[in-house]
Amino acid sequence: MDANALDADMRQRTWKLLQPGEIALDGLVVHTELDSSRETEMHQVSVEVGEIIAGHAGHDPRETFVYSGTDSSEFASNQHQGLTLDDESFVWECQQLLRDGTFDIVFYFETSADVQAILADVREAGHEATGVRGDTDSPADAAIE
Repeated sequence: MDANALDADMRQRTWKLLQPGEIALDGLVVHTELDSSRETEMHQVSVEVGEIIAGHAGHDPRETFVYSGTDSSEFASNQHQGLTLDDESFVWECQQLLRDGTFDIVFYFETSADVQAILADVREAGHEATGVRGDTDSPADAAIE
């Protein structure tokens, strides 16, 4: 499968996961060149992007923590949540997905966070990323490049 088809498929899958739920969500797909031998680096990217999301969601990143799949049988080992320290409120969630030999990291967060600003900061940090709006009628209209 070519890169454009993989990107379109990832945006569509991300958009579907954002569809109606208890809270309105937007998403972010962070594309990496990291394979499974570089799991520590992938975790660092997940934490770094999670801190950017937390900041734009109105939380001090130092007042959040990462709840990982390895901490609970409820999550897969490559699924993580950013929660607040004081009351364990949801800030973000991510899934690290192996796609064509490398990982894409898909983040979900409340729409009250500024997805455009998050996308800009993630790119400024040196990561390739695509924003995905959850409030569109189709995945074709959801991508924020």
